[in-house]
Amino acid sequence: MSFPTSAISGDIVAVRTWPAEDYTRITLEHDGNVKAKHFLLSNPNRLVVDVEGSQLNGALKELISKIQADDPYIQHVRVGQLNPSTVRLVFDLKVAVNPQVFSLNPVGKYKHRLVLDLYPKDPIDPIAALILKGEWKTEPEPAKTAVITPPKKSAVIDPPASTSKTSFSPPVASKPEKMQLKRMVTIVIDPGHGGEDSGAIGARGSKEKDVVLSIGKRLKAKIEQQPNMRVVMTRNADFFVPLGTRVQKARAVQADLFISIHADAFVQPSARGSSVFVLSEKGASSTAARWLAKRENAADLIGGVNIKKHDRQLASVLLDLSTTAQINSSMKLGNAVLREMGGINKLHKGSVEQAAFAVLKAPDIPSILVETAFISNPEEEAKLNDDAHQDRVADAIMNGVKKYFAKNPPRARNNLI
Repeated sequence: MSFPTSAISGDIVAVRTWPAEDYTRITLEHDGNVKAKHFLLSNPNRLVVDVEGSQLNGALKELISKIQADDPYIQHVRVGQLNPSTVRLVFDLKVAVNPQVFSLNPVGKYKHRLVLDLYPKDPIDPIAALILKGEWKTEPEPAKTAVITPPKKSAVIDPPASTSKTSFSPPVASKPEKMQLKRMVTIVIDPGHGGEDSGAIGARGSKEKDVVLSIGKRLKAKIEQQPNMRVVMTRNADFFVPLGTRVQKARAVQADLFISIHADAFVQPSARGSSVFVLSEKGASSTAARWLAKRENAADLIGGVNIKKHDRQLASVLLDLSTTAQINSSMKLGNAVLREMGGINKLHKGSVEQAAFAVLKAPDIPSILVETAFISNPEEEAKLNDDAHQDRVADAIMNGVKKYFAKNPPRARNNLI
């Protein structure tokens, strides 16, 4: 059946899909007033979405080809014009889902967006999922001595740009230190951004989300080679994870450390150097730190969060439960990592900085945010895309973690997980 065409203010201009183990996201970008109604059908499982205020066009037809065979939740999709002003989408599902359908206002490079998030109806426990994959060792290995090797090359360090309560000396040739872990420790690696949120973009088109995911995977492999260390990643592919969910994932596995990896940009391409940040209770340690925290905390606006479904308890964790003890431990970890980063790259600041990063607000987990370099600097963008340099970054963070645990062994737990 055909319908007469008319100027619809809510025409769909782009369709994007983001399949992942956690959930599959479908984004319909449009230029006006589009609303959606949805309902579920069973035997077989289907999700029906009626997009009101739109007409079938080329962008919507592309949705069919964008559903891949390896999508965890969607078998395929059918698209058709239900009536003159409504397009119906029928998703044939592989498993029962708990859908979330919501709208986002224009932000950054995006126009209006209608978002369909398909979560599994019966989500698997995160630890159980890792056990099934063989990525969750539960028995500690016999105590071994891990030797921390110094960086292979040193770099010129910029002098501290400002005074800080956190003292820091330029890196020198590191002496090997011994680390013995008597129980399994869990380290959460958090590659920043993802999915709709590309993060910073370099002059050559490099996307922060891709660079930090690659570094995060390298770091994961290095940590897993260590005795009594295991790793959880907040994302292992190109999909968006809300800031609060990143914290929630770390707390769900009772993480011992949380390491968020980024590669920032600045308005001036001359800005360069690596930095390490921890949480601040009283305000940012510099104007630049405050600016960066504000920018990173806006990730949820760009990536897209369903505010109505945002967990109130999780929100309270992000806002109210930061502790002095957590910040002190984070500062020790941050100093150890910053020293090692100074061995492979210039430092943007000669001390660990502090600001109110939402992703660092787990109240009981030492947490740092590592700005590996400025992707907006052409020279550093080239380094960030170099496999060998990415490996050196992962080595530097790994050595910092080892030094932290050598001086701050993890406390025993009554119930190991």
